[in-house]
Amino acid sequence: MDSIWTVLGLALLPALGNFMGGMLAELFVTNQRRLSNALHAAAGIVIAIVSVELMPEALEKISAWQVAVAFGLGGLTYIAIDSIVGKLQGASEQDASGKRGMWMIYIAVSMDLFSDGLMIGAGSAVSFTMALTLALGQVLADVPEGYATIANMKAKGVPRGRRIFLSASFAIPVLAASVLAYFLLRENNEVWQMGALSFTAGLLTLAAVEDMISEAHETVEDTRASLMSFTAGFIIFTLVSAGMEVGS
Repeated sequence: MDSIWTVLGLALLPALGNFMGGMLAELFVTNQRRLSNALHAAAGIVIAIVSVELMPEALEKISAWQVAVAFGLGGLTYIAIDSIVGKLQGASEQDASGKRGMWMIYIAVSMDLFSDGLMIGAGSAVSFTMALTLALGQVLADVPEGYATIANMKAKGVPRGRRIFLSASFAIPVLAASVLAYFLLRENNEVWQMGALSFTAGLLTLAAVEDMISEAHETVEDTRASLMSFTAGFIIFTLVSAGMEVGS
């Protein structure tokens, strides 16, 4: 069992990845093709996290029906959150400035980082290696997300100082979720720990398919580069995961 300070340090990594992506959007002109490739790579990483790290670990420790139920609950939770955010975004369309819609994007990203924190906190209840591997994987996936978020704020005319402050504030949900998962799961048995990982896998799978890929296809069509980016993202995380297992 890792200490709370170790878990907090690991949880900061996705927030830093998101912040780095935001700073890239500040430094460079937004390019839709580049953003699409980055989102495909992030989706490949997320799918690899689920299929290479989370699901095999859960299926090894608990029964398939328990994994299926927890995964399904994670998917249903995503659908519920997506429905609520969608209604709020729809209600904000009458706002001519678009600022309320921008805040809905901020809330959606915060919820995504909250799920990252849950995953890292749950992983820390299993082993340090798993928590570290998951944190590193999310760093890679959160860079394009941070890029897209700040690019959207720039388009809405949000002042630069406020954009940087809001980007840095994404550390709050991921840290809060990691602490919550750490204290809830550290004394529980494997059913609860693996169930939490399976639940997070359900959230992440739908997020990759419905958010990252859908956003990547909004303005540009798939190209060989975007398909290769998805494949490369999957390969990169798989190699990171294998390297961590060898070093442990």
